[in-house]
Amino acid sequence: MFKKFSAKDDIHSRTNVKSSVQRGLKLKLIEQFPKLENVIDEIIPKKGQLVVIKCTDKLSLYAMDNEVLFYQHFDDPFVPSLKLIHKFADCFPSVTVDRGAIKFILSGANIMCPGLTSKGAALPDVNLPAGTVVAILAEGKETALAVGKLIMDTDEIKKVNKGIGIEVGTHLGDGLWSLEVE
Repeated sequence: MFKKFSAKDDIHSRTNVKSSVQRGLKLKLIEQFPKLENVIDEIIPKKGQLVVIKCTDKLSLYAMDNEVLFYQHFDDPFVPSLKLIHKFADCFPSVTVDRGAIKFILSGANIMCPGLTSKGAALPDVNLPAGTVVAILAEGKETALAVGKLIMDTDEIKKVNKGIGIEVGTHLGDGLWSLEVE
């Protein structure tokens, strides 16, 4: 999604988010990611100014203190930025891919089921439904290299083991990672 993203070409407008809208946004984020409840005021402080950045293709970036926290495409679920996941890794569901998938993910490819079920990869013990936003870690690494949305639930990925398992939204080194919000 952010492979060829650039601030110059893709950003259309920036608007400060009203405090009432900000409170509603916090509730939606906690509903989607329940583990954020204890740290939501650290992520989006009450006195802080959240900014929504409207981009091409109905994409909205939510930023605070010159750093993108989340993005949303149309009315799809919120997707946390990698920088936010690196700070609050325990608050987001995650999967681990095998070493062989790393170079493909960093090139912007989606994740195939075999990359999630092979030796070195790991899916959570609890079934995650299709559409769940997950942090993507790599075998032997401590921080996430990408964020994506499950195309099928994790039990189905284990059973079918064929086709695309996760649609990658953003990865290390893409346009969102290197975006400087001012």
